[in-house]
Amino acid sequence: MRLRRKRALWQAFRARHELSLIQDNTGRIRPDDLLLVCTLRNERVRLPYFLQYYRDMGVSHFLFIDNDSDDGSRDFLLGQDDVSIWHTTASYRKSLFGVHWMNWIARKYCHDHWMLTVDVDEFLVFPFCDTRPIPALTDWLDNSGIRSFSAMLIDMYPKGPVDGQPYLEGQNPFEIAEWFDSGNYMISINPEYYNLWIQGGPRARLFFNDDPYNAPSLNKIPLVKWHRDYAYMQSTHMLLPRGLNYVYETEGGEKASGALLHAKFLSTFVQKTEEELQRRQHYAGSREYLAYHDRLKDDPELWCNWSEKYINWRQLEILGLMSKGNWA
Repeated sequence: MRLRRKRALWQAFRARHELSLIQDNTGRIRPDDLLLVCTLRNERVRLPYFLQYYRDMGVSHFLFIDNDSDDGSRDFLLGQDDVSIWHTTASYRKSLFGVHWMNWIARKYCHDHWMLTVDVDEFLVFPFCDTRPIPALTDWLDNSGIRSFSAMLIDMYPKGPVDGQPYLEGQNPFEIAEWFDSGNYMISINPEYYNLWIQGGPRARLFFNDDPYNAPSLNKIPLVKWHRDYAYMQSTHMLLPRGLNYVYETEGGEKASGALLHAKFLSTFVQKTEEELQRRQHYAGSREYLAYHDRLKDDPELWCNWSEKYINWRQLEILGLMSKGNWA
């Protein structure tokens, strides 16, 4: 595992040449700042709410890697004092789907900071997030000697067709995508890396119903007290050293965990699917996007009679999808 980690760090070091720094505000980063790292492509319509949400939650600086957007995403981010931007035209697939780029940015700028790594359609909720920002959580994690915090990805979707209600720039996406699957999840432990492996939700139920074990993984470890020798190995599903993946209890009790509300399934999704099918830059030849396209062209609705309307984090705790552990 040590050799795998060193190889991942070497790949990140080599990938630095693929990144061009076009806005450098990293000099504004203070020692205790919460940092957010995000790779994006053509997310202009989502950026205003994303930035507002995470600023309100306590993020001090955003480190964006723009994979050659052509919709004005970079122009929107330029001039914002808490944003640094790198641009690349390199292959997303060959960068291990952005992992090499993120590992390099994290190694260079995030050492000894709490770092949140999310996509533009992922919104972290956690115990007491309605009254406490993320730095309150990281203070507690620091005091408890915990270096990593897990969050299960929960796919949110509207009632009715995915493209039935236009998503407007700056809008809270969960005014539209209010529903989720409260059950139908499979959980196991990866015997190599010791991380949890979670599958299920509407993507397994609808898009991979004939092959649920190949459905997208929903386990994430997006919040880490970063060290320059750490490395993500596959998105934010798992890290090295392996001790960072122990985000669960093995001898009774529960560790605190959160959830990432996933706002993928909005009116923008159909266009995004068509673009990604042309680019073929995602995992397994964009197999996931092929499944989306084939299913949605015939029936663009994810809602079913067992769907549950989202209320708050306490609802997720009751359903067993997150836990406050011993944080009170």
